Amino acid sequence: MATTVTNSVSSLVQSLGEIPPDAVIFGRSEAMHAVRERLGKLASANVPVLIEGESGTGKDIIARLIHGLSPWKSGPYVKVNCPAIPGTLLESELFGYEKGAFTGAVGSKPGRVELAHRGTLFLDEISELDLSLQSKLLQLLQDGQFCRIGAQEDKKVEVRVVCATNRKLEVEIESGSFRQDLFYRINVVNLHLPALRERRSDIPDLVEYFLEYYNRKYNCKARSLSLELMTTLQKYHWPGNIRELENLIKRYVILGTEDVISGDLVAREPEYFNPDINFDGPISLKKLTKQAVRELERKIILRVLQANHWNRKQAARALNISYRALLYKIRDAGLPSNRAARRPEAGPNQPAAAD
Repeated sequence: MATTVTNSVSSLVQSLGEIPPDAVIFGRSEAMHAVRERLGKLASANVPVLIEGESGTGKDIIARLIHGLSPWKSGPYVKVNCPAIPGTLLESELFGYEKGAFTGAVGSKPGRVELAHRGTLFLDEISELDLSLQSKLLQLLQDGQFCRIGAQEDKKVEVRVVCATNRKLEVEIESGSFRQDLFYRINVVNLHLPALRERRSDIPDLVEYFLEYYNRKYNCKARSLSLELMTTLQKYHWPGNIRELENLIKRYVILGTEDVISGDLVAREPEYFNPDINFDGPISLKKLTKQAVRELERKIILRVLQANHWNRKQAARALNISYRALLYKIRDAGLPSNRAARRPEAGPNQPAAAD
């Protein structure tokens, strides 16, 4: 059974083309492998699915996979980005309206729900829906019916509803901004996408994929990242998750120097050291303090290197340490070396800049 699911997901990813390949989407982590296995089982059942995860973890891609693996894959896939549509317009966008329903309604217009008939309706950031719209969505999930604005009769549709959120809906329920009955309706099957910092082993594969993709898209020839910089990326906290990594690699491909990556990470210093503290067991203050000091030393060294245009001898003098000690600290901190930082700027037959 597991082999069948794997083959189905793999063939679908290949057919969709524009999204990353199977191995890149699901990577090596156990958490994503669990998502993949559950995805293959739920796709064929016409039940609502709730995808949870921080912004930038790939919820839209998973929703598209659910649609593509379902019996309704030949039908439409309709996405609604709830925060992107003002609340006053969202109702008409979702459910449509009849001629004369309001000022400016010179004709009838079907909504996204109607357009998704016999297909999939993906509601991204479902927590942004107003309570009044939550009631209409609840009716749709309960009996498959909805009413256009200004209409006298309900319409019936067959639609698979997939929702996504970067918030804890249980907290929204407690605050009174989300209906508990709607939560139970959309949460028949739950998929949780881990943050990128929880699947660091997947970062090299993601980097290579984005590097190849944007080299091809922009007709560039940016080289693979150095081992030092790759180590730095694997230590970073990634508050923006995969989307943040993608934008960083896109910038590197266009500008052609690793310094744009390391410099960008330094600019986000307040986010850089964010220790994962396990409150279920003993907390080692000594260990956490040591990590914080190490991160602070890393930032100082990187700034001094940048200020001295990556001349390590000048940087060592500025820091009042020996050249050998600086080289050791650069390697220990996983910082890009001078050669690695300047490598993309050198021509194919030109040596990298020396100290």
